Amino acid sequence: MAQPAKSPNFLVIVADDLGYSDVSPFGGEIETPTIERLAKEGIRLTNFHTASACSPTRAMLLSGTDHHIAGLGQLSEHMMGHENKYKGRPGYEGYLNFRVAAASEIFQDAGYLTLMSGKWHLGLEPHLSPHARGFDRSFSFLPGSGNHYNYEPQSEPGRPTPRFMSSDGWWMQDGEKIDRQRDLPEDFYSSKTFTDRLLGFFQERSPKQKDQPFFAFLPFTAPHWPLQAPRKTIEKYKGRYDTGPERLREQRLASLIDLGLVPKDVEPAPITGALHIDQEWEAKSPEERERSARNMEVYAAMVDEIDQNVARVVSYLESTDELDNTFILFMSDNGAEGVLLEAIPTMGDKQSFSAILDQFYDNRLENIGNPDSWTWYGPRWACASMAPSRGFKTWITEGGIRCPCIVRYPKLHQPAYAHTDAFTTVMDILPTMLELAGIKPPADTFRERAIVPMRGSSWVPHLTSPDLQSSSVHDENEHITGWELFGLRAIRRGPWKALWMPPPRGKDCWELYNVADDPGEMHDKADDEPDILEILVKHWEQYYTETGMFDYGHVFPYVMQ
Repeated sequence: MAQPAKSPNFLVIVADDLGYSDVSPFGGEIETPTIERLAKEGIRLTNFHTASACSPTRAMLLSGTDHHIAGLGQLSEHMMGHENKYKGRPGYEGYLNFRVAAASEIFQDAGYLTLMSGKWHLGLEPHLSPHARGFDRSFSFLPGSGNHYNYEPQSEPGRPTPRFMSSDGWWMQDGEKIDRQRDLPEDFYSSKTFTDRLLGFFQERSPKQKDQPFFAFLPFTAPHWPLQAPRKTIEKYKGRYDTGPERLREQRLASLIDLGLVPKDVEPAPITGALHIDQEWEAKSPEERERSARNMEVYAAMVDEIDQNVARVVSYLESTDELDNTFILFMSDNGAEGVLLEAIPTMGDKQSFSAILDQFYDNRLENIGNPDSWTWYGPRWACASMAPSRGFKTWITEGGIRCPCIVRYPKLHQPAYAHTDAFTTVMDILPTMLELAGIKPPADTFRERAIVPMRGSSWVPHLTSPDLQSSSVHDENEHITGWELFGLRAIRRGPWKALWMPPPRGKDCWELYNVADDPGEMHDKADDEPDILEILVKHWEQYYTETGMFDYGHVFPYVMQ
């Protein structure tokens, strides 16, 4: 008698603040052969959308619904000091709430072994941790960012330190908090250590657990600032970025066109946003150019290190004959980071943040990238990696929400190195995995609590279509999706997208773009198509009501840099 087919495994890998064209299958020059392999043996989703910042995207990924419903209507960091304002408002708990069934909980109840190693950012207390939300084994960093080498001299006993500028108390192994100074390895580097622990969970499986299918989650903290990487990897990119971000942008766009991922006649958005803190390349002094290029070299090394560690996981799954039965998804959680989004609210005011850097860190050119350095690369490099889109992380334009995504699962039977430009969102991932696993999504109740339904749709019918380019996931003319964060808002129906942003990013009124014809969002059609705009604004009002949103007009000033 034939043995029944084993249920598929799932591995979801999330890079933190990775740009659209950073990896090679999306036109990047950074060495990412393993991610390239996943793309060549799988499918690139080139019109994939997330939220405009990290924890909202993670909430949508694990819940299959909008982040305003799932508890991250606002980043928890930006709720600090405004607790009374958000208190009691469903969807603004600042953590993955219990009105949703988390992917890990669903898979756990379906008999899967659930594993996680990496950044959580969906709750800071043990009862909100990965272990509490359905992961059988977990090694987790609870906040949104931290030193990649566990180097925190500012955390000395008795010294007042701004919240999250110290990661003491924010690390967990399974259901217990662990001491970062005692329990983390001496050779800690975030991408390596997160991968070490996930591989350890795989290797420690009992014979019974090896018979279980698994759902594994590997969310890196790289390449989020501070920019830090092993010196030998940084050296691979020495001199690679000496011509500046504008030239890099031209090269990346040419590669995207050559790959067929961007039309030849595309009109890209110009480098924009927060430019008062980052001069044009020609206006910089030789010393400023050298420092800027070095920051980008370190950033590239961080992406390279992600690929090296993904290679270790892929190699392990090959060695256990589990690779081809594993649905692997690789994605970024939002557009590239052009400003220090979390730094000011989580690390104290500008004065105390700067004081910490001055006292404890060495940002001389020759030291950039080392554990005791603390730098970021600025808006121009971020814009370079998001072209042809406009803006970057936190923007509600495509530069903030259109991200790279790759799926490898041979049973989808797609041709090698395929890509699809069908509109998709991060909310679709959980419904897709559940369909592949043969698990019915919970509807009204789960674990004796009332829950909301998922808003995403499965990709399976689209990805198994014999004609990938003519099929779709959502109705390409009628499907409606909304976005909001920090008071920036957008609504999309088919190819038409209305957005509202205050100056200096926007016009302080509704703008209208056909993103199919104008992916750079360069030509505002609000005056030309008033009827379409009126319909979209009505859809926005419905989206606002359905998701329980509130106070979307409140804009955090430091986000508008």
